Amino acid sequence: MTAITLEHMAHSYLKTPSRAEDDWALKELDFTFRHGGAYALLGPSGCGKTTLLNIISGLVVPTRGQLKFDGRDVTKASTVDRNIAQVFQFPVVYDTMTVGENLAFPLKNRRLDPASIKRRVGEIAELLDLGRDLDRKARGLTADAKQKISLGRGLVRSDVSAILFDEPLTVIDPHLKWELRSKLKVIHRQLDVTMIYVTHDQTEALTFADTVIVMSDGRVLQAGGAEELFERPAHRFVGNFIGSPGMNFIPCAVDGRTASVAGTMLDLKHGYGPLKGAVELGIRPNYARLGPSGAGIPARVLRIEDLGRIRLARVEVAGRAVAVTVPDDVTPAGDAASVLFDPGRINIYADGRLVTPEREA
Repeated sequence: MTAITLEHMAHSYLKTPSRAEDDWALKELDFTFRHGGAYALLGPSGCGKTTLLNIISGLVVPTRGQLKFDGRDVTKASTVDRNIAQVFQFPVVYDTMTVGENLAFPLKNRRLDPASIKRRVGEIAELLDLGRDLDRKARGLTADAKQKISLGRGLVRSDVSAILFDEPLTVIDPHLKWELRSKLKVIHRQLDVTMIYVTHDQTEALTFADTVIVMSDGRVLQAGGAEELFERPAHRFVGNFIGSPGMNFIPCAVDGRTASVAGTMLDLKHGYGPLKGAVELGIRPNYARLGPSGAGIPARVLRIEDLGRIRLARVEVAGRAVAVTVPDDVTPAGDAASVLFDPGRINIYADGRLVTPEREA
């Protein structure tokens, strides 16, 4: 397993990029993927996550900065020299080979002995439910089965520095995705190898990775575990992107341990110093509740949505649409009401960035 370090890394697909931010697919960043960690690069299409993965794999040479594997500069080294495995969005499978031959191919290239190859192929085939198909040609298999072979080819070697996944479950039927994500976690624990997984799906990222790196517009906005990203998103984008629905953001004024929203004063758990810029209160829908008119911040119920596992009230607060989780006996749509927030779950943002309370500063 390998620690992967990015130092002052930036990339542009232009030959002579200017200093303008739009010229850069990946803005300058510094980050270390620790030995044996499970990471996910999460963000919308075009945010730079695949560019970053391709730099790590050696498919792209960065415009600026250095890439190091365990302190060794590999910025311009070939993919082979980096000793990594990569699984792509669409299956990379040899149709003329059997399933077993496809899985064995990376091991034969490493000139392992036949007994070791057979044992390892059997282990991976069992984990991915491919054991019954080992002697079948890949040509006639479904897209799901072919992608499982592609996953197996990436996972079969136990001596790699890192395994990179570029949205590997895109072509997999939804009912198989959860199962395969769980199996990837098992394989990660077995191999104890650095794994980096690119996805735009927060469920995939949060169930696979110990550390999720949220990206937007070529920048890393936050890296952390599921609880940290949900409870303390460092940026407005992270709060919106993580969670379904995302965090509510409401304009407010803050004075010490008090926030003012639409003329209503709210107690805060922590105190804040003077704030500059556009100040907002951030609260998750499950930490907000509806109350009778006059009990909290004035609100008007717009509609009730039954999402199966939860029910949501969409209410208007200070000119903003706010989502609130509600029980079955909710206030009917159109009625005047109020919303109340758990003081310990309120975050404060200035110009879209999380503000650290004075006690934590």
